[in-house]
Amino acid sequence: MAVAAVVATGLPAGVGSSFAYASDSHRADNAVIVWDRNAQTAIWDIAGQQPQVQARSFAMVHGAVYDAVNAIAGTPYQPYLTAPAVKGKASTDAAVATAAFRVLNALFPAQQERLKTQYDESLAAIPDNPAKQRGITVGDQAASAMIAARKNDGAFGSQTWPVGTQPGQWRPTPPTMANDGAWVGYLKPFLIPSASMFRTSGPPALTSSQYARDFNEVKTIGSVTSTVRTVDQTQAAIWWHDRHLAEWEIKRQLATTQRLNALQTSRMFAMVDLAEADATIACYNEKAAWTFWRPGTAIQLADTDGNPETVADPTWMPLLVTPPHPDFTSGHTCFTAASMSALRNFFGRDDIPFSGYSADSGTTRHFSSFSQAIDEVINARIWGGIHTRTADIQGAKIGRQVTAYMVGHYFRPTR
Repeated sequence: MAVAAVVATGLPAGVGSSFAYASDSHRADNAVIVWDRNAQTAIWDIAGQQPQVQARSFAMVHGAVYDAVNAIAGTPYQPYLTAPAVKGKASTDAAVATAAFRVLNALFPAQQERLKTQYDESLAAIPDNPAKQRGITVGDQAASAMIAARKNDGAFGSQTWPVGTQPGQWRPTPPTMANDGAWVGYLKPFLIPSASMFRTSGPPALTSSQYARDFNEVKTIGSVTSTVRTVDQTQAAIWWHDRHLAEWEIKRQLATTQRLNALQTSRMFAMVDLAEADATIACYNEKAAWTFWRPGTAIQLADTDGNPETVADPTWMPLLVTPPHPDFTSGHTCFTAASMSALRNFFGRDDIPFSGYSADSGTTRHFSSFSQAIDEVINARIWGGIHTRTADIQGAKIGRQVTAYMVGHYFRPTR
């Protein structure tokens, strides 16, 4: 069934609803899309937050925006945190702008003046009437609930990754030799009861044949000097490593191409962003549990691993700069599997085409389905030389598990 047809009929399978409410139009740039761009500007363009930090910020913004829009629509779906009372017609656009602005202002007080300018411009485009004021009130209440819920959630804690000296233990990697992001694994989840609820059995034993297969694959194809990696594989590795995540563009693109209204867009964005955040938290908790060394370390020190099927190369370096945290599990496959499986669930189908551009690779990559993107990111982290296949596969599994939990417990129709 075509997505456009599903949207038009009210989507019992999950794409949203046809409930009438203020600003219920199908214009390309509804307020949710506009404020997602504004959030990107604050979170990445100015603050420069890395993906594991961005996930929390985007989740806070879109959790609040969803609660505001859902309340004005008559609460057709389960609220995430709150369903502010709405007496009379209320402006969805005013609610979206207020919810997003309030959360972003709390996250980035140094950007207050610039954010206030964006907010004032949004409000100026809305007629001054009681519906506008009601929308502002609803957005303010949704934002207040989110800000309160995330107070003392463990963000930016002092944890660091333990640096090991034994075979298999993580240690900082060149050229940055950095140790960063360990606090993410101890962050309070948005959806799942515990960050450790999807604990795996860990990376393969150093002396196992599985470890040797993982080792030799990434050693061959992930080297900066690899002669077997194709041009397209190199571009894919760089594309998926771009810290300016293409997932933002993909999310907005799908909202536009599938002609989602503000309620549908807010629900889709909340599902994607909160699943991404919790998958990232679960993944980093997994990293803390195993603190497994990265391919660069493993290959250079292979003469210490006790495996006769691995051979050390002290000069080996990966194509990409290795992130400053352990290998197992892969953060990006956790994140992408969560987002793509959330999109597949939201639309009720897998085969929706989309694309995304990366300035780092200078290329646009095209996908025919959500599952194709998951498959590619699993491979891309190996092609880049920064993860093993087992770390990628297990990361993707965690991402899917988080989404499955979310689908069973959150954002469900109430009627």
